[in-house]
Amino acid sequence: MSKDRKAMREMIARRAEKEIQDGNYVNLGIGMPTMVANYISENKQVMLQSENGLLGIGPYPTEEELDADLINAGKETVTAINGSAYFNSAESFAMIRGGNIDIAILGAMEVAENGDLANWMIPGKMIKGMGGAMDLVHGAQRVVIIMEHVNRDGGFKILKSCKLPLTGKAVVNRIITERAVIDITANGLKLIEILDKSSFEDIQSVTEPVLLNQTK
Repeated sequence: MSKDRKAMREMIARRAEKEIQDGNYVNLGIGMPTMVANYISENKQVMLQSENGLLGIGPYPTEEELDADLINAGKETVTAINGSAYFNSAESFAMIRGGNIDIAILGAMEVAENGDLANWMIPGKMIKGMGGAMDLVHGAQRVVIIMEHVNRDGGFKILKSCKLPLTGKAVVNRIITERAVIDITANGLKLIEILDKSSFEDIQSVTEPVLLNQTK
């Protein structure tokens, strides 16, 4: 991964951290969302939950903290904060399905203007399965997507309608990319924040649906 792309992903993760409120129970999806754990403010008391049965995830471990048996749902090694709890995945999914997760921060391949989400497979490519995404998008109180604004070919990832198989219909509340923060509302997509030096027109040019400019 290039230094520029790594810095961009870190910037997105730092912005996503602002979505988390003090006292929240949070689930971070596989990939870029797991980076958010490294930037949670010391002024917030937050409990990170994982589908494989850990409540109270801390930042990525240093070499001294590394424990190969302590992993998140993406099989990455993690740390556990004071007061953390371990339980089986059935209890973890009961927590998710019961509406006890305040916010899920997930990655995406595509998001549609009505909040449809595609983030689990590309037809013809080998996959490990849905994981917890389908449960999270319906069980969490709020769903925030973090992703790069366009795909590797420069094509739209924010679309009028998703082309890939869906994870959930009308489930996304907010999208955060390296360029912008966009809310999904009943009145359409609202651009609420520009994160780089782009103009509104620049953001619109890489977004297929029409955007409503709500930036100040």
